[in-house]
Amino acid sequence: MGRSYFHLHLVSDSTGETLITVARAVVAQYEGVAAIEHVYPLVRSNTQLERVISEIETAPGIVLYTLVEQDLAHRLEEVCRNTGSPHLSVLEPVHALLSSYLGTHSTARPGAQHMLNAEYFKRIDAMNFTLLHDDGHLPHDLDDADVILVGVSRTSKTPTAIYLANRGLKTANIPLVPGVPPPSVLETARKALIVGLVATPERIVQIRQNRLLSLNADDDTSYVDRDAVAEELAASRRLFARNGWPVIDVTRRSIEETAAAIIDHYRDHRLRFIAE
Repeated sequence: MGRSYFHLHLVSDSTGETLITVARAVVAQYEGVAAIEHVYPLVRSNTQLERVISEIETAPGIVLYTLVEQDLAHRLEEVCRNTGSPHLSVLEPVHALLSSYLGTHSTARPGAQHMLNAEYFKRIDAMNFTLLHDDGHLPHDLDDADVILVGVSRTSKTPTAIYLANRGLKTANIPLVPGVPPPSVLETARKALIVGLVATPERIVQIRQNRLLSLNADDDTSYVDRDAVAEELAASRRLFARNGWPVIDVTRRSIEETAAAIIDHYRDHRLRFIAE
């Protein structure tokens, strides 16, 4: 069976991240169907909206939007009805629920979740820390981290660390290299949650081979030898077990799923840390 396609218009008065996340999560549930995405961020004026309308009229499809300015939302809805494009205000059901429960109305503030508040600067600080402590750099102040990721090469340490930083967690990552002892500070760190990342030998070999191929490097090396990789992973598991660190197998996990599991561990770690 062939794959079918449809036009999906995502209209936002902010960055569009909410719409993209929701839309992709739902579309992924339909096999054999793919969306042709049209993303329109920062739509906050009639002029900007008219450009969006022009594209919807050219390629009608499903329209999802987050427009808190009612005049813009009503104009978009009118065009959707005229073009036969099913449309939904993604945030409206949530607003209605909160308004009913809280007994008050919301204030229309486009992009309010991206205001330059304390939470925003916390994320910037976490990102700066994470970039400075990537791949084992600056090990002397590892205990200033919220999370430390440890694992052999190609266990998704860096992208996971960046994702966690964007969630406001200062994250360092330490590669485990055969024949090189890990930083001694790992043995004494108490504030940071230390998490071991592993994968199957086959998965690690595959990723490493692709890495060498992209670098035009010789693949006749223990770096991609299945037995050598299996021993690396076994040694890493022994290290994790000896220190009682939680272990996450990233073989079949996305970065988001790995990060979610780490954040869950971090909550428990913080509670224990505070209790002590």
